[in-house]
Amino acid sequence: MRDLRLLAPAGAAWATAWCTVAAPDVGVPAAVVAWAIWGLGTATLAAVLIGSSRAARWTSAAAIALVLLAAAGLVSATTAVGLQQRAESPLAVVADSHRVADVVVEVVSAPRPIRPPAWGDPAQAPSFRVDARLVAVDARPAVAVPITTTVDLPPTALSIGARLAFAARVTPLPGAEQSGFELRPAGDVRVAAVPPAWLGWAVGLRTGFAGAAGGLGGDGGALVPGLAIGDTSGVDEELDAAMRASSLSHLTAVSGANCAIVTAAAFALAALCRLGRGTRVVAALAALCGFVVLVTPQPSVVRAGAMAIAVLVAIAVGRPGGGIAALAVAVIGLLAFDPWLARDYGFALSAAATAGLLLLAGPLAGRLARVMPTPLAVVLAVPLSAQLACQPILILLDPAIALYGVPSNLLAAPAAPVATVVGLLGCLVLPVLPSVGVGLLQVAWLPASWIALVAHGAAALPGGRLPWLPDAAGALLLAGCTALALGLAMTGRRHPRARAVAAALLAVCLAVPIGSGLGAPAVIGATRPGRWDVAACDIGQGDAVVVRSAQATALIDTGPEPAALERCLALLGVDRIDLLVVTHWDADHAGGAAAVVGRVDTVIHGPLDGGRSDRVLGPLVRGGAEAVEVVAGHQGRLGDAGWRVVWPKPRAAPGNDASVVIALDAPTYRAAFLGDLGEGAQERMLASVELGPVDLVKVAHHGSADQSERLYEELDATVGVIGVGADNGYGHPTDRLLGLLLESGTTAVRTDRSGTATLTADGEGGFRLWSERGEVGPRP
Repeated sequence: MRDLRLLAPAGAAWATAWCTVAAPDVGVPAAVVAWAIWGLGTATLAAVLIGSSRAARWTSAAAIALVLLAAAGLVSATTAVGLQQRAESPLAVVADSHRVADVVVEVVSAPRPIRPPAWGDPAQAPSFRVDARLVAVDARPAVAVPITTTVDLPPTALSIGARLAFAARVTPLPGAEQSGFELRPAGDVRVAAVPPAWLGWAVGLRTGFAGAAGGLGGDGGALVPGLAIGDTSGVDEELDAAMRASSLSHLTAVSGANCAIVTAAAFALAALCRLGRGTRVVAALAALCGFVVLVTPQPSVVRAGAMAIAVLVAIAVGRPGGGIAALAVAVIGLLAFDPWLARDYGFALSAAATAGLLLLAGPLAGRLARVMPTPLAVVLAVPLSAQLACQPILILLDPAIALYGVPSNLLAAPAAPVATVVGLLGCLVLPVLPSVGVGLLQVAWLPASWIALVAHGAAALPGGRLPWLPDAAGALLLAGCTALALGLAMTGRRHPRARAVAAALLAVCLAVPIGSGLGAPAVIGATRPGRWDVAACDIGQGDAVVVRSAQATALIDTGPEPAALERCLALLGVDRIDLLVVTHWDADHAGGAAAVVGRVDTVIHGPLDGGRSDRVLGPLVRGGAEAVEVVAGHQGRLGDAGWRVVWPKPRAAPGNDASVVIALDAPTYRAAFLGDLGEGAQERMLASVELGPVDLVKVAHHGSADQSERLYEELDATVGVIGVGADNGYGHPTDRLLGLLLESGTTAVRTDRSGTATLTADGEGGFRLWSERGEVGPRP
C-alpha cells in the first residue's frame, strides 16, 4: 500500500511557491497567515489529544493539514526573503542608475553554448550562457543573489565554482524569473578564481571523458557522455533535433535512474564488505554527492539526489519509506531551499516522470499483462507511464504530441542502461587505466549508436506530431483526457455504465483539439506554397512578419498574443528563428514573444524601456538567445539576403519613433520594414539615408494617418503589407494611408482581410500572393 499522505503538502508547497514567486507582494502575508494557522492548529490538536481518547480517528488528517500549512508557510517565507535580497542588492542600485559596475560572480551551472547567429561571421566562436551567484560589486562583498550572464570564455573556464570578474551593465529581471538580474559584460571577462578542490576534481574527469568518447566517432561517440554524465556538448543540432522529435532527449539528462544506480552500487559494495547499516548509508551518500558534483547539479539531478537522500535517511533510522513519500519530501525540501524551482520546466518534468513511474507503471503493467507477456507489459508500461505524466507539461512548451515517443523509448530501453552504466564506469576508470577505460567506452558506443539510430529513424517518419491546443487550456485538456483514458483502462467490466460515460467524455475531449489541430491546418497547408519569401501573420491588431532566405528565418515583431503567433508559425512550418527583430516594446509588437522563447538564436532591438523591455528580453535570453541593441548602421546577413538597420539614431528615446527600421536586400527583391514610425520620424530618416526604391514595404503603424507622403513616393513599392486587426477601433488602415499607397502604385495586403499571407518574389519586382482566406481585397 502506497503512503500518499505527503502528496498534499508537496502540492501545497509547489502551488505556494508558484504563486508567491509570480506575485511577490503576497509572499510575506502568505507566510504570516500560514504560520499563524499552523500555530493555532498545533495548539488545538494538542489540546484535543490530551482531552479526548477518540482523537486518533482524525489525528492523521489533522497532522497532514498542519504539515501542509507548515510547508506553505516555509516556502512563502523563503520567497519573501529571496525577493527582499534582490530588492536590496547593490545590483538594483546599479540598474537604476544605468551605470557600469565591476562585479565578481561565481558560476553555479554548466555553460550553455549560444550558436553564432546565421547573419554573423561563420568563424565566430560561440558564446556561453551561465547561471551564477553574486559575490561582490565594486570590490565590496554582496549578498549572493542569482544572476545570469553570457560570456565569450571557453567552456573549460566556466566550470561550476569558478569566479569571473568583469565590468557589467545590469538589467533587473521580473520576480518570477529564477535569476534576479541579467549581467551584460561591458569589456573583457577574466577568471578571478578557479573552482575549489572539492569541485575542481571533476572538471578534468569530464573533459577527458568527453574527448575520449568524441574520438570514437559517429553519433554514438557524441551520445555516450550524455548518457553517462549528462554532457551533451558533443551532440550536434541534427542529432539533438532527432532526440527531441523522438522523445528520447530525457536519456541525456541525468535523472533518478542514474542516481539510483550509483547509490544502489555503493550500498551493495558496502554490504559485501560486511559494513553496518549506518556505514552503508554514509557510503551511499558519499557516492551520491560525488556523482552530483561529477555531472553538475542540474534540476533533475538535484531532485533525484534529494529523493535519494530522503530514502537513505529513512533507511538509516530503520523506517524505509515508499517512493512517493521520498519524492514528496524531496520536493518540499527543494522548494523550501529554492522556491523558484516551482517554475522550472525541467524540475517539473523530472518530478512528474518520477511520480508517473511510481503511481502508474505498476497498474498499467498489470492491465497490459492481460493481453501480452508480463515482461513485455512491464517494459512497455515504464515509458508509457512517464510519457502520460509528462505530456501535459510538455504541451506548455510545444503544443503537439510526439506520436512515436513510446515506441522510440521501447526500442531504446534495452540499450540505455548498458550505455549509461558502462559509460560511467569508463569515465571513472579512464584516468587510472586508460586502455581499460577506452575499452569500456567502445562497449558503451554500441548501445549509444543504436539509440541514435532509433532517434533518426523516428524523426524521419511522417506524421510524428499531433497538433494540440496551446497554453494552459491545452495542458488541462490533455490532463483530463489522460485521466479519462486511465479510468477507462482501469475500470473493470463490472462497471459498464462508468466505462461508457468515460468513453463518451474522452471522445468529446479528443475531438476538439484533434479537429482544430489537424483539420484546418491540413486543408490550408495543402494549398500553401512550399516556397515563399515573406509572410504576414494574422495576429490581430499588431505586427508579425516572417522573412525566409536560404534556410534562415527572421521574425520581425511578435504581435500581441503568444497563441496567435504560435498558430501562424505552425501554419508556415517555422520551428526555429535565426533572427528576431523587436522594433519597439509596445504590446502589439512584442507581446507574443513568449511563443518563441527557446527557439531564437539572436534578438536585435532598439533602446531599452525599463520594465517592458526586461519582460520581453529576459525570457528570450534565458532561452538561449543573444540580445543585441542596434542603431542605424548595424548590418548582417540572413541566408542569401543582406540587411541593415537604417533607424534609430544613437541615444534615441524608446517609443514608436525609435522603432528599428530594417532594409533588406535579397537576390530577387528589396524590402523595407518600418515599425511604427510616425511622419516626423519618417522625414528625419529620409534626410539621413537613401531607402528606396523597394519592391515590398511593411507599412508603418498599421496604416495610421501619421505617414510621410514623400517616404512612400521614394519607396515606390509593388506591395505594401499592413498588419491590422478587423474592427480594431483605431480606423486602421486609414483612408489617407490607402490613398498614399494608391498614388505610389502599391497594392495593399491587409491581414484583416487576407488572414496570414505569403509573398513569393518573381525576380522582376512582383510577387505571387497566397492568402489563408483566399481574399486580399481590391487593389487600392
